[in-house]
This record gives sequence, C-alpha cells and structure tokens, in this order.
Amino acid sequence: MKNLKTIALAFVVALSTVVATAQTKKIDVTKSNINWVGKKVTGQHNGTVAFKSGALVFKKNVLTGGNFVVDMTSLTATDLTGEYLGKLNGHLKSEDFFGTEKFPTSTLVFKTIANKGNGVYGVNADLTIKGITKPVAFDLTVKGNTASIAFNVDRTKYDIKYNSKSFFESIGDKAIYDEFELTVNLTF
Repeated sequence: MKNLKTIALAFVVALSTVVATAQTKKIDVTKSNINWVGKKVTGQHNGTVAFKSGALVFKKNVLTGGNFVVDMTSLTATDLTGEYLGKLNGHLKSEDFFGTEKFPTSTLVFKTIANKGNGVYGVNADLTIKGITKPVAFDLTVKGNTASIAFNVDRTKYDIKYNSKSFFESIGDKAIYDEFELTVNLTF
C-alpha cells in the first residue's frame, strides 16, 4: 500500500511538472514579417526586414519569454524602385545607418513580461542593433498562433546619427527623425 501511494505521488509530481513545463513556439520566418517606417522632414520611406529565427515561450498558455534574430542584410525599402531603391538600400546598409557588413544581425530578447489580459502582454526587452544593447518596451498581442507588436526605436541610441537634428542642429529640411516605427507580425 505504501508503494502504491509513493507511485501515485510520483505520478502526480511528474504530471504537474509536464503541465508546468514551458512550451517554446518557433516563429515561421516565411510568414512572419517586420515592416519599418523612417520619417524625414520632407517625407518618409518604408520597407521590410526579415527574421532569421525567433521563438515565443509559453507556460500554461501564458507568454513567459521570447527571443528573435533579425537578418539586417535583408533590409529593403518598399516605396522605391530601380536606381533609387538601390541607392537607399545601399545607404541604409552602410556605416551611416545599420552597418550590415559588420553587423549582419540584430536581436530582441524579452526580459520581463506583464500579462495585461485578453492576450495582451507588456514586454520589456533588450534590443541589440550594431552591437549596442538598449532596453525597449512595447505591448504584444497574441491571438491563436499569431502575435503582433508595434513600437518606435530611437536610432540615435544605437549610434545611428546620420542627419539627426539632435546632433546636427542646422541640417534644415535634410533632417531625418530619430525614431523609426516597427510593426511586427508573428506566425508560429
């Protein structure tokens, strides 16, 4: 009888461990996307950048973690064509901006997550661009096997100062705003 109780207790402990174990859901990099918008005094440009990898971690269907690697070499504008597209893409990949030859990837690692209810989570994360890591905060919304995020990034925190009015006060209408917008759609 004592052995039966011991076995039953071991079974309950093992079952609760399985239920409490985190589940890592890898994103589908072909269906997930990152859209960006960069604005300047005289207009804006928009485009995309692709994921290399990424995953969200859930425990009992509650988001508990996440990490992503972005392929910065895939950075491209979508509002231009031909020669102008090539020039802008080349400039964005140069040392003036993202320096993709030296820094081919950027990363985002979740640090803390607050469950706000209805599939919305407040996330504090570390974003690394050009080898510089800074904290960012955003809301992430999970619906089924998808998630979405929208937030702004201050490029100057990552040593991207080209035509920033914060550093070049007399730049006039050539100024590019410090923040760029990211809209992220994840499928896992």
